[in-house]
Amino acid sequence: MVIKYGLPVLAFIAIVLAVLSVLHTTPPEVDASPPLPPPSSPFAEQIGAAGMVETASENISIGVPVSGLVMKVSVRPGDKLRRGQPLLHLDDRALQAELSLRESTLGLAEVRLARLQNAPRAEEIPPFEARIEEAHGQLADAEIQMKLIESVSDRRAIRIEDLEKRRKNVDIAAARLRETEAALALLKAGSWKQDLQVAEAEVRQARRQVEQTRTDISRLTVTSPIDGKVLQVNIRAGEYATAGASQNLMLIGSDAPSHIRADVDEKDAWRVHRDARAVASIRGNSQQQFPLRFVRIEPYVVPKRNLTGDAAERVDTRVLQILYALPEGSPVYVGQQMDVFIESTGGKN
Repeated sequence: MVIKYGLPVLAFIAIVLAVLSVLHTTPPEVDASPPLPPPSSPFAEQIGAAGMVETASENISIGVPVSGLVMKVSVRPGDKLRRGQPLLHLDDRALQAELSLRESTLGLAEVRLARLQNAPRAEEIPPFEARIEEAHGQLADAEIQMKLIESVSDRRAIRIEDLEKRRKNVDIAAARLRETEAALALLKAGSWKQDLQVAEAEVRQARRQVEQTRTDISRLTVTSPIDGKVLQVNIRAGEYATAGASQNLMLIGSDAPSHIRADVDEKDAWRVHRDARAVASIRGNSQQQFPLRFVRIEPYVVPKRNLTGDAAERVDTRVLQILYALPEGSPVYVGQQMDVFIESTGGKN
């Protein structure tokens, strides 16, 4: 009896347990549709492109003219900028000391020039005039002494060398008088023209050196070349900034409007034309599309750098870059990726 009815009961129980186990281990069915619909194009024929938001001025990477220690960073990301507004300041202590030395040299050169321009001093003339009077007196005395010895009728009473000596004394006194008169004339004539020109050249050179040092100091304050806003700051006070470094110390751009740089695959470049309509949608929000206004085409086809992360994406290709303007006030950020669709009508350029 047990065998007759027990085996079928056990088999039935085993089947029930197997069904329950299968039902328990089978994962529930879920909706496999994506949480957000994929981007779609409103055009019957279109060209798809990967777009990157950038400023209308294009993103400007700020560098430094010379390497140096950063003493102050005057802006933060998001700040509005005016053309000429200081962005960062480098250490200028060495140049400030050099400027003081240059200004001292300029002051000395100007004093030398002023001394030459104001020559002669009024106080310098009377001593020379007194020397001329003295020279006149010495000449008159020498002439008297010579006349006295020449008036002796008996030549045997005088020596020839005394007569010649007194004649020479007259000549010496006359020469000394001429020398003193010439010195006074030279003094009254003032500074020599060539001396003035040399002094003026020294002043000009000293001024240029001061201007050069001031220019070098002003270059240590990096200013904004445009009106716009700060996008990114990668330098802090106390860090060392290297001229010509590949790292962006600071990134700025115009405030509005924003542009999209769309990368069109080179195999589709022939299908692009300037008058074609274009739309763009934000990654993750394909329902919101923005009409685009054509700005320009970059005529040089470049290697692809803007990668979307798609597994099937080709990276060994070149792209034609097209710039479009977004509508004013579009809720996008610089550097954000967007899906761009361009209407195609058979490749009319």
